[in-house]
Amino acid sequence: MSILNVEHLTHGFGDRAIFDDVSFRLLKGEHIGLVGANGEGKSTFMNIITGKLMPDAGNIEWAKNVNVGYLDQHAVLKQGMTIRDVLASAFEPLYKMEARMNEICDAMGEANEEELEKYMEELGTIQDLLTNHDFYLIDSKIEEVSRALGFLEHGLDRDVTELSGGQRTKILLAKLLLEKPDILLLDEPTNYLDAEHIVWLTRYLQDYDNAFILISHDIPFLNNVVNIIYHMDGQTHSLDRYVGDYDHFTEVYEAKKAQREAAYNRQQQEIADLKDFVARNKARVATRNMAMARQKKLDSMDLIEKIQEKSKPEFNFKTARTPSKFLFEIEDLVIGYDEPLSKPITMFIERGSFTVLTGTNGIGKSTLLKSILGLIPALSGKVSRGENVEVGYFEQEMAPNIDTTCMEEIWNEFPGFSQYEVRSALAKCGLTTKHIESKCKVLSGGEQAKVRLCKLINRESNILILDEPTNHLDVDAKAELHRALKEYKGTVIMVCHEPDFYEDLATEVVDCTKWTTKV
Repeated sequence: MSILNVEHLTHGFGDRAIFDDVSFRLLKGEHIGLVGANGEGKSTFMNIITGKLMPDAGNIEWAKNVNVGYLDQHAVLKQGMTIRDVLASAFEPLYKMEARMNEICDAMGEANEEELEKYMEELGTIQDLLTNHDFYLIDSKIEEVSRALGFLEHGLDRDVTELSGGQRTKILLAKLLLEKPDILLLDEPTNYLDAEHIVWLTRYLQDYDNAFILISHDIPFLNNVVNIIYHMDGQTHSLDRYVGDYDHFTEVYEAKKAQREAAYNRQQQEIADLKDFVARNKARVATRNMAMARQKKLDSMDLIEKIQEKSKPEFNFKTARTPSKFLFEIEDLVIGYDEPLSKPITMFIERGSFTVLTGTNGIGKSTLLKSILGLIPALSGKVSRGENVEVGYFEQEMAPNIDTTCMEEIWNEFPGFSQYEVRSALAKCGLTTKHIESKCKVLSGGEQAKVRLCKLINRESNILILDEPTNHLDVDAKAELHRALKEYKGTVIMVCHEPDFYEDLATEVVDCTKWTTKV
């Protein structure tokens, strides 16, 4: 049974095509991975099928009475809502039924016999629906999901606006899972989740009876949960279906690419031979007809388009002069805002080390980085900075209200750059001309990350402080970042939730749950 049919979808921004006559179908129970490079339209596709964005052409048809749940990269939560409020809102239709049940009970006291019979019938229906949807188990369901995703430590009555971006994303994910929609639409759900919670989400999705569409650049996660891949190809503006997991898709895709390349080369050779024959024989009377026949074949030939290899990003970090042996000495540092987020922390960042900070969201990893850099004051303790320390800092996210273009962002950082140098720097990071001229706020999370990396690689540093740099990056960009960090001659402190990324880079992995006050 088809839940969603997309036919002849065409869409673009200005003169930049995203989809060209694309078709897509989602069947009951399918677990789909939507893959492709940063900026090729995966989130745009989600916005189109959920009605947030109107396509230029095409038809989107959902099956009747389908309940769709969408976790989007940029969803927001309002001030004043507690964690419990947000999670309980997943059951809003059931609470409305309960309110109607209470209204009926109040009205029954003054009802005549005929009205009473109608009220009793409606009341019975509502009670059956509430029972069938486990209305009386809501509190235990909220507690179960809260325990699984680590909310109980924060307290369910805490205002959601006090939480980190990662925690807020987890709360929206938990609400969505509690809703149990007929189809889940998940846009990079593992961003901000630590390894333990990714394992829990993996098990949940493996056992999920309904259909889902998942955007993710986390390959092990994709392989574990999907059975269909749809690949978004930016060169052909197409959306192609592959049965199987991500590894099987890459195997089949590479084979198809090799076949197409071989067919292109054969055709080019045939074209060259035909042109040569025509050139040598069109002037001779005896062979003119044969030459004309070959020219006719040339003119009617359906040309195979050459595969243009997508330009891959290049990240090469510039190294500043050698610093002192210890770049940072952290002694009895207590971090926090209104209240402490940590016990006293003592650690030494030695020249040439690669330190990875791990642990659940909201325990203070980003706050620790900002406190080390002096961007926010510590509650107590001290941070001593060594000599000749040149820091390159990668923040987790861009400011949500940013109003500059990509070019302006780089120019603000490097006012001495010419326009050519700015464009070249951004292009090296994998951004196209259209991205370069766009405002940062309309870019995908991966494209924004590339703009921030562009700032980082064009300034000399001897220590990189990276706050979840792999979030949102596509497979090629992540592989290139891994290579660049391996070759970097300086020191690195990095917050990361992906063991596959950092295991062969780290000289030390610090479990931040050992000093946080939030666990």
